[in-house]
Amino acid sequence: MKAVFFDFVGTLITKEGENVTHQNIVREVLKRAGRDDLDYLMLWEEYEAESSAMFKELAGRPYVKIRDVDTEAMKKVAGRYGFTVPDDFWEISLEMHARYGELFPDAVEAIKALKDLGLHVGIITDSDNDYIEAHLKALGIYDLFDSITTSEDAGFYKPHPRPFQLALERAGVEANKALYVGDNPAKDCVGAKKVGMLSVLLDPNAAKRELWGDCDFVVSRLSEVVEIVKGLMEK
Repeated sequence: MKAVFFDFVGTLITKEGENVTHQNIVREVLKRAGRDDLDYLMLWEEYEAESSAMFKELAGRPYVKIRDVDTEAMKKVAGRYGFTVPDDFWEISLEMHARYGELFPDAVEAIKALKDLGLHVGIITDSDNDYIEAHLKALGIYDLFDSITTSEDAGFYKPHPRPFQLALERAGVEANKALYVGDNPAKDCVGAKKVGMLSVLLDPNAAKRELWGDCDFVVSRLSEVVEIVKGLMEK
């Protein structure tokens, strides 16, 4: 084993923190629009539904800017309630992600432990480059990673093989010497296994048990990844 790669949202940062981030994005948009009369939580749910549906359609397809997808999702909601989305919506989004993003408690410890084993530690994520760079720097972990590969870099969204192949090329590592950790069986486990990488599913509450068969390993905490890697290195 020579390399470990991580997904980002839901793997290194919590979905709970992401929800709070998006709620505050909607609150700021409503504030700018002078529409404090609207229930931001209700609109947040509508925004999430629009965004999720759009991203589901993009799985495995050529890259389009996430900033455009998120902006379009917000505009669809705004259109229903008669207000305008600010021109600097993406800047609002970046600011709120930096302010409210939340790492899993054992994320930094796990990353450092893997680096101490002499491994290449990277990120493979469906993301715009400016988003991931700003977010990692805000969290104070940007410099912990040896490589960061985005869907913008690769030109495709997971589970297309290209993001994984590009990350392996950048690391100079063969697929059978690498492991990928993610929280989405269909995109992360399936995508990694397509190129010959081992896959680990982070499923803290065992909510995706019916899809465990798509993954080589399942963990409830990131610290367990370190033990899996140690075991693989001993073989």
